[in-house]
Formats: sequence, structure tokens, C-alpha cells
Amino acid sequence: MKIWDIIFRNDRQKNTQALIDLEITPAQRRVVIEKLVAEDYSDGPLPDTLNKLSPMWIFGKQVKQQEVYIKITIGNENYPVICISFHRAEHPMKYPLKK
Repeated sequence: MKIWDIIFRNDRQKNTQALIDLEITPAQRRVVIEKLVAEDYSDGPLPDTLNKLSPMWIFGKQVKQQEVYIKITIGNENYPVICISFHRAEHPMKYPLKK
């Protein structure tokens, strides 16, 4: 992400709605993703059946007392990271690396 940047799937209504519901800007969403740490890991790698790119990884992060579901794929070499999902978690998330 720091080298090739990140693309957000803003064409998905729930991703756009999350910014409104959480009262954050797209720039703040980027900061949330930049602050992800190993303990925020929830699942993956999972096959990217939609874009057919590199595997997807799922993370969760607290944003304004809300658990946010974040699904990203590293993308292909020399291409940006893709944030597929960024919205409030619809189900309880598990964090296998949290102590």
C-alpha cells in the first residue's frame, strides 16, 4: 500500500454507507487501514473469486466504538492494494492472533 497505493471499492453501497454511518471521511478510512496490525487479523488467505487476483485477507478494527469488517487483497505485482470491503461487521468477528 505504501508503494503502490490502495483502491477502494466505492461502487459497493455498504462501503459508502459505512463512511456516512461512522461519520468518517475517505482519508480517515485510509488511516484506519494504515494502522492495521497483526492482532487485527481475522481470516485468510481466501480465494478472490470475484476479481481473480491475489488472496483476500480479513481484518477487524474498532472505529468510533463500532467493529468494522475490512477485506483487502494485495493485488498483483506493481498494482495497488484493493479494499473490497470496509463496513460495520455484520457478524461477530474472531481474532486468532489477539491475546
